[in-house]
Amino acid sequence: MTVDPLAEIVTLLQPSASYSKLVEYAGRWRLRRDIEGKPVFFAVLEGECRVVSSGRPPIIVRKGDFVLSPVTKDHVVESIEAPPHGIAMTPTEIGEGRFRVGRPGEPVNLRMQVGVCSFASPDAALLVSLLPAMIVARDEPRLALLLQLVGDETRHARPARELVLERLLEVLLIEALRCGADILSAPSLARGLSDDRLVFALRAMHARPAHGWTVADLAAEAAMSRSAFFARFNRIVGLPPIEYLLTWRMALAKRLLRTRELAIEHVAAQVGYASASTFSTAFTRHVGMPPIRYARAMLPA
Repeated sequence: MTVDPLAEIVTLLQPSASYSKLVEYAGRWRLRRDIEGKPVFFAVLEGECRVVSSGRPPIIVRKGDFVLSPVTKDHVVESIEAPPHGIAMTPTEIGEGRFRVGRPGEPVNLRMQVGVCSFASPDAALLVSLLPAMIVARDEPRLALLLQLVGDETRHARPARELVLERLLEVLLIEALRCGADILSAPSLARGLSDDRLVFALRAMHARPAHGWTVADLAAEAAMSRSAFFARFNRIVGLPPIEYLLTWRMALAKRLLRTRELAIEHVAAQVGYASASTFSTAFTRHVGMPPIRYARAMLPA
């Protein structure tokens, strides 16, 4: 069975929904996100708007577009004819699950389904760093259906609601990441998985994280020379191959330690270390504390 690195990372992130709401926007408006660091997704139902992020070219999104930002920083959404700089507005609730942005009486020029979620994983920052900063998927009916299901589930207190939302969000994030375009073209795992050579090396690392991989081994998986593979991996994924492998091994080790079901030497073996002492040294250097102390710190209060 082929291992899917993207699915593994999204599952480890443990996504959960904070809210999903329908927002209508009227006249000239600007909305500055005050949800620093939280993942945001929205689907444009009608109209168009501009998304502005610090240090990056603005993008225009239109009806049928789905936007996902796994981590939100200095994020502004505004009308095409925006108000003067410095003027920002806040949404006003106009009904259950419905909000409005803009001055009263002005015509609505945009409707979006907006959602905010969170990642429960203690390794969220590390894992999110492997994902694109922002992606846009255009005219994907599957995403529209998933978003509708997420919105419906967040508004009703049904049995097993949190479990259903977690699964829906996992599928939503995976679907967005695999069918969307990384509009910022920043290095990421998603770009690596879209590369017809690097994808084989990435899948090999995820399928056998305990294997004693070398750059030469991984280059062979990608059918490339060692030097060409190293440069391409670093440019497209954003990390050298062995550093990516170490990052993934430590994320797996943290998950195993949190379960407290395996002894340290067994955790070490599962993530590619020949001895508990070698693993403990590497883990301490990477995480900042020994594995035993980390496992204790993760115990419920």
